[in-house]
Amino acid sequence: MTEKTGVILFAHGSRDPLWRLPIDAVAQRMRVQQPGLPVAVAFLELTEPDLPSTVEALMKQDVARVRIVPMFLGVGRHAREDLPELVLGLTQAYPQMSFELMPAIGEHPAMTALMADIAAGSIQTDI
Repeated sequence: MTEKTGVILFAHGSRDPLWRLPIDAVAQRMRVQQPGLPVAVAFLELTEPDLPSTVEALMKQDVARVRIVPMFLGVGRHAREDLPELVLGLTQAYPQMSFELMPAIGEHPAMTALMADIAAGSIQTDI
């Protein structure tokens, strides 16, 4: 039997409640495109839920494998140091689960190309 995989979109967080709307929109689009894939969001600080709470919620959905996608354009201290430390803590707290930490979304060549196309005005904005 294949282990159930879930995805966590991980972002920094903000005191401004509107800040999280783009992250929530990505999660919602993923849910529509792949209805069988458990997708959740988590934040480092200032916004709920945090990463451990999100992992706990996915575990209750029988998710055994978690892919964590840092929703950062660049790799600063949070993506380079804080997040790997959090994931290490999760692997120790949840030995029955496996965690895959992906590179920051801004490092993906497709994201670079998409941002360039948007900036150049060569892509539709009503997708």
